[in-house]
Amino acid sequence: MKGNGGMETKNKMRETKYEKIEMKRAVYIIIGIGAAMFGLAPKALAQSVTYNHDAAKMNQITVAEIGSGGLTPAFYYQLLHNSYQKSAAAKNKLGFRTAAGINLYNQVDDAEALDSAMTQRARIEALNVADRSGGALDVAWLAEGDKINSALENFERNIRRIAEAGGSGNGQEHWREHYRLYLCAVKSVQDAYMPNAERKKQYLRIHADILRKNETLVRYLVRLANSTKVAELLDASATIEDNRAQIAIAAMNRWREAGWRATGD
Repeated sequence: MKGNGGMETKNKMRETKYEKIEMKRAVYIIIGIGAAMFGLAPKALAQSVTYNHDAAKMNQITVAEIGSGGLTPAFYYQLLHNSYQKSAAAKNKLGFRTAAGINLYNQVDDAEALDSAMTQRARIEALNVADRSGGALDVAWLAEGDKINSALENFERNIRRIAEAGGSGNGQEHWREHYRLYLCAVKSVQDAYMPNAERKKQYLRIHADILRKNETLVRYLVRLANSTKVAELLDASATIEDNRAQIAIAAMNRWREAGWRATGD
């Protein structure tokens, strides 16, 4: 009995599966037929459509568009749309379109004036961009670059003299940081978006600052050199022999000899 029940269950499952497959096939066939019918329908309708004139609709459109003709049927508009019937012809779209066209025509001169102003402004901005972009058009650097490079070379040369004057490595590195700071400042001005007049002012400020810092460095070098010389003098004075005791003894011996000679006489 159990075996027969299992077989029946399997048969039912197979039948259900088969029914589902057949149902899907039927749905696909229906969809295909519908698509074919809808695809052919426009052609059939295009061949069967005829023109049916509707005078009432044509009059309504004519009155709304150009204000000519009359609204029909008259009793319908008199009964339900009397206010619209009275003002429909006067409020037609043709008047609004004509007014809009006149306004647009009057705007031609304004548009041309605006175009001329914007074109002139574009030329000015193009010149401003060329003036402010720097690079090959950096006229300020062409005028002030040699002075700045010369000041930087002198500054770097004096930095190298710190070690010769007896300065420490930390002190020399401190001044090298200032040198790199000026290089960064020059690069920043060259890459900045600014007019050449303002760029020249910045170059002149950098040049003046380099000169002031170089003067401070020269005073520092002089102080180092003086301290080195003083140290050398002190070292030299420390090596001088102290002969004061010998000189005093020799003087005392001469004094005694002179006294003995005087007593012997």
